[in-house]
Amino acid sequence: MSKRRTWVALFVLVYGILLYSSSNLLQSILNWYNTTLSPPPSSSPAKGWPAAVYASVMLGAVFGVMSMVAAFAVAVPAMLMTWITILVLLTFCGTRRRDLVVEGKKLTAEISGVVIKILIKEGNFVAAFCAVLGYFMLVKKSSNEAD
Repeated sequence: MSKRRTWVALFVLVYGILLYSSSNLLQSILNWYNTTLSPPPSSSPAKGWPAAVYASVMLGAVFGVMSMVAAFAVAVPAMLMTWITILVLLTFCGTRRRDLVVEGKKLTAEISGVVIKILIKEGNFVAAFCAVLGYFMLVKKSSNEAD
């Protein structure tokens, strides 16, 4: 199996475990949405849109956080390999131990900062996408039930 397939498989595995473990939270959000719509909207199907917005935002937030955690689980080994590689190369270049410790601290801060920025950006994208998709699915579901 190639490296890319291994990382994708690891990401999908971690994401699946997170999704399975948070199924109760997702189900409670959907149950809350269904209870707010329990008296069906009598005159207009547009009455349920605030509940759909709240539920879709919550679903988007849950999926966004889960994708950030799954991506972080995959990013940690890659960060460690990058960090170790750079420190070994600096050692072979003849860097003194004190300078190596200082460079190691700088590297740790820089790599961690870049990874956190990327994770937040990716998590926000996934959360927004899932929120919009969830909103349209919930509104479609409630309009189908009203018919």
